[in-house]
Amino acid sequence: MRNLKRALAALFVLLLAAVVLFFVLENQQAVSLVIFGWSTPAIPVAVLVIAALLLGLVVGPLLGAYGLMRGKRKIRANARKGAVVEH
Repeated sequence: MRNLKRALAALFVLLLAAVVLFFVLENQQAVSLVIFGWSTPAIPVAVLVIAALLLGLVVGPLLGAYGLMRGKRKIRANARKGAVVEH
């Protein structure tokens, strides 16, 4: 059973790598972005899309963790005051 799980995980990783490689090879057109008047050098579309994905994968959990910490802080502050926490 353990070997089957490892084989399926390896197959999934290989399939994912193949899809990413196919995406990169199909999106080699060079583009230049203009953001607030600042122009980027011409780079392939795939690099921009993957960079945006990775940025989202980093920023999303950080914002979620910040929201959880903020909520816990509010709950603690309300508990200290003796207030009832409303949901």
